[in-house]
Amino acid sequence: MMLKKIKCIVSYDGSLFSGYQIQPKKRTVHGELEKALTKMHKGSSIRVHASGRTDTGVHAIGQTIHFETHYDLAPTDWKNALNTLLPNDIYIQKAIEAPAHFHARYDVVEKEYRYVVRNEREPNVFKRNYAYHFPYPLDMEAVHAACRLFEGTHDFTTFSSAKATVKGSKERTLYEASCQQEGAELTFTFRGSGYLYNMVRIMVGTILDIGQGKRQVADIPMLFEKRDRRLASATAPAQGLYLWNVTYKDELKADKIGK
Repeated sequence: MMLKKIKCIVSYDGSLFSGYQIQPKKRTVHGELEKALTKMHKGSSIRVHASGRTDTGVHAIGQTIHFETHYDLAPTDWKNALNTLLPNDIYIQKAIEAPAHFHARYDVVEKEYRYVVRNEREPNVFKRNYAYHFPYPLDMEAVHAACRLFEGTHDFTTFSSAKATVKGSKERTLYEASCQQEGAELTFTFRGSGYLYNMVRIMVGTILDIGQGKRQVADIPMLFEKRDRRLASATAPAQGLYLWNVTYKDELKADKIGK
């Protein structure tokens, strides 16, 4: 029987996972997905490919994965079967049959991350795993101005973890860097062509320092130029970060045709 390629949109609560990527003796999203698929395939190992990794404590609204299978099931049957087998902190939002050429990682053209901050004096214990509690006053005009300076194409070396193993260019393009406020909750939105390790969390840490007056908006061009992680602010905690959406080449073409 011919192999079929199945693409799934996956949401997960990262609180109790040691990140997305499979690791020995640790609970991971990747591990749980492959465990469910292996069970469906009566013990045959099924390899899952994702758009990228997320760290310990990071959440996803719209992670994308694909896998290959000999089974011939309707998309809704894949969705229902996997959700029956997966733990309740992972949920398959959608399953579709993808073209043979599709790859969840290599065909990505845009990723959207969001970072949630609770800017209030007292912590909310019910939000502690889903937002960064930040009890300090912020100059929101400075926050917005700082966000705008991250938009465009830059070398993001300064905003990448020193542990990053990426070889080659660290130039990336951000199509949007913005912050919306609703009551005490701030939501930072970043849409870009790609990201370096911890890039979003380091940007958020730096923007919050600017909002507090610990740094100036004018520091950002200098930080890009220096290409030195030691000069940027501390990395914001993992629990505020969400992989929100992943966009692929074929989806952009479909949007243009629809317009």
